Amino acid sequence: MEILYEDNHIIIVNKAAGEIVQGDKTGDKPLSELLKEYIKKRDSKPGNVFMGVVHRLDRPVSGVVMFAKTSKALSRLNAMFAAGDVHKTYWAITRNAPSETEAVLTHWITTVERSNKSYASAQPKPGAKEARLSYKLVAKSDRYNLLEVNLMTGRKHQIRVQLSSIGCPVKGDLKYGDKRSNPDGSISLHARRICFVHPVSGKQIDVTAPVPDDTLWKALEENVKD
Repeated sequence: MEILYEDNHIIIVNKAAGEIVQGDKTGDKPLSELLKEYIKKRDSKPGNVFMGVVHRLDRPVSGVVMFAKTSKALSRLNAMFAAGDVHKTYWAITRNAPSETEAVLTHWITTVERSNKSYASAQPKPGAKEARLSYKLVAKSDRYNLLEVNLMTGRKHQIRVQLSSIGCPVKGDLKYGDKRSNPDGSISLHARRICFVHPVSGKQIDVTAPVPDDTLWKALEENVKD
């Protein structure tokens, strides 16, 4: 378990692809429970450990996840996320290069819960929610491209479906159109960075998650343009 930042109110970890943030129908132990057990043992806590889920990452996605260690922090962070005061940056590897090296994408997304899949439309549709993100091509190799993505809204599978809609599905993401899966079942989407004002202390927090221990990720990271 890679802890990137921790204080009395919050803890930020680098989630591995394949881990779940919160319990689901699989019954697998989520990261929230693993953290509770870890802190209880590490700090020799006699009672229950509080661990509030503030936001989530899809199971095959890696990177920054923040949890609240107190109810005060949880309520304030929930309000900050709702107001758009927490800024997250993602890195995505794609086989196809986008037609523009930098752009803002706007779609209207509909989610079908039965199939756990989202669909993007270029035009408004009944029941669809507006989804916006910006991306920038920051590195490339002979076969792959690294996009830096900033979310302006938070919709289910938003980055995955919007990049797929411009012909650039995330590497390994069979659900949204990539042609081959990754050997470990991950998709090449990484929550790279999170920035916000601490909900209790008021200080600026800026945390970056190292990329997965993978040859392609490391190579593209080395080629990122400043």
